[in-house]
Amino acid sequence: MDKFNRATCQSIAMSFLAGYVDTVGFVALFGLFTAHVTGNFVLIGSELANPSHGVLIKFLAFPAFIASVVLTRMAVIWLERSGKPALPYVLALQLLFLLAFMSIGQSIAPVADARATAALLAGMFGAAAMGVQNAASRLILPQLTPTTVMTGNVTQLVIDVVDVLRGAADAGVRQRCIKFFWPIVAFGAGAIGGAFAYRYALFLALLLPAAILVAMIRAEYIGIKAGLAATSSL
Repeated sequence: MDKFNRATCQSIAMSFLAGYVDTVGFVALFGLFTAHVTGNFVLIGSELANPSHGVLIKFLAFPAFIASVVLTRMAVIWLERSGKPALPYVLALQLLFLLAFMSIGQSIAPVADARATAALLAGMFGAAAMGVQNAASRLILPQLTPTTVMTGNVTQLVIDVVDVLRGAADAGVRQRCIKFFWPIVAFGAGAIGGAFAYRYALFLALLLPAAILVAMIRAEYIGIKAGLAATSSL
């Protein structure tokens, strides 16, 4: 698999995962966005203006998200200084948080009280899992399009499509259209899939994104072994 195809597959997989997990969190935990904090700011404002029982879970998701970004940053620094590949370890950290999100959530599913301790912990672990992905996108995979928030991707794609249609696009712009198009589609498919999966499987629906992370970790180790074998044969 060449570099472009590998990056495209990573972008598609992580975008699908983000849309899927974000929707599961939203449906299961009273409108909680796990993949990005911007949506939670809006919801917190709405909750404060029109008080209900769902504001605490959104407040606690924010420090959990921030803490996971800090943890990821420190882990990447340590791994790089140790000469170890950062991505498989960071993906494993995201997998750990995602499985905690699933296990705690499933133990009380369907969640009836947003203030229950298990519900709060589930939301925090969900936000932490996606905080790791957000950090990894900046620290390890900067060549990918953003995989957790699609607003910028959609904006860039529309601008580029307009340029293509008016005949002002070069090969680079056309290539960028492809780069942004597939993650948007994958995120949308993940969002739809997550909603239906939660309806039928509750938090066990998160087994699918967990399997995606396992597959990505395995692919990284296979790539590392192949690289080492190629180096030793020189």
